[in-house]
Amino acid sequence: MSHAPPPLRAFTPVQIGPLRLRNRFIKSATNEGMAKTGKPSRLLIEHHRAIAAGGAAMTTVAYCAISADGRTFEEQVTLDDASIPHLRALTDAVHVEGAAACAQITHGGAFTFVPELTTKYPLSASGGFNAAGVISGRLFKTAMTRADMLRVADEFVAASRRAQQAGFDAVEIHMGHGYLLSQFISPKYNRRRDEWGGAAAQRARFPAEVLRRVLDAVGDRLAVTCKICVTEGFKGGATADDAVEVARALEREGAHLLVLSGGMNVEAPWAIFGSNMPAAAVETIQNPVVKLATRMMRIWEPKVAFRELYFLEHSRRVRAAVNLPLAYLGGAKSLAGIESVLAEGFDCAVMGRALIHDPELVNKFRDGRATVSGCTACNECVAMMYTEAGTHCVLRPPPDVALNREPAVP
Repeated sequence: MSHAPPPLRAFTPVQIGPLRLRNRFIKSATNEGMAKTGKPSRLLIEHHRAIAAGGAAMTTVAYCAISADGRTFEEQVTLDDASIPHLRALTDAVHVEGAAACAQITHGGAFTFVPELTTKYPLSASGGFNAAGVISGRLFKTAMTRADMLRVADEFVAASRRAQQAGFDAVEIHMGHGYLLSQFISPKYNRRRDEWGGAAAQRARFPAEVLRRVLDAVGDRLAVTCKICVTEGFKGGATADDAVEVARALEREGAHLLVLSGGMNVEAPWAIFGSNMPAAAVETIQNPVVKLATRMMRIWEPKVAFRELYFLEHSRRVRAAVNLPLAYLGGAKSLAGIESVLAEGFDCAVMGRALIHDPELVNKFRDGRATVSGCTACNECVAMMYTEAGTHCVLRPPPDVALNREPAVP
């Protein structure tokens, strides 16, 4: 008598707080560049609808600023009242395809290219010279006061409530890659001598407070997740030891899931992607400030060759230290690789470039039409976010540029 093989773990449901996902595949937040008018576009809807139709359990809308000051770029989704109907159209489209929608909520802190702020200098964990602002002309930053911290925490709460109104099933609080909450966690940025600085557990206090307040506001209705760095990828940056302490602090507050990433936008972008951006791709960047910064970065960046599951060693350290659900991110591109990280105790696999290359990949894995992504990790899709067409794979036909200039809701 023959017996059917057990189902692959990747295609079993998983519970994340109040949210049940149909499988273990999550589309990562990858800045889409699809809000050229400052509003979510029709192209942004189609981008996420296709990923949902392609089988992913949840797709994450990247980089939704919690306030105008929290933006890094002018052409960025802001989770304000005006954005709600546009984002509702997006979540409705995702839900029709049977997937969940997550809003990544963030504040850029000192990493901002927005010309007008309500403060003289951008806010950060510590004040002084702003290395992230050399290209943008914002050479200084201001250390946040307690009043600043409470106000920004309120903005995270308000953004999470708007995400719920817009139909999202989850929010991802961005605590990595060099944005504001990451600037508290990173020893490179946080030089404070008060209770919000010092050892890793102290540096995690403000991000943990933001998490707690968001959970209190929406945690019974939305899955509340956090993206953190398992390594910042440069000398003097946060390490896996720091990530363990951050994860423990977020676990104590009740986070429903941690998404484990790495690298920093300014100091180590190659670490985020596990490989370098080719010179030809840099020249396609249409934002002159970003193009100049990326050109300069290539002078000192190390040469990094892509390898599958490039954050696994660091992520294992976090997995061994906490019990809450964890999502592995970083070079997941084959079904065998994803099954291996799930077998090690990670609860979900988060994919970016592989799903940009082929939104139908999860269905192809399920049906046996593919076992590995065709993504070459060339990173040209990263540069595409700064073009009129937004983020897309250069190995595929480009999207309709006109859709990127049309608001999601007329």
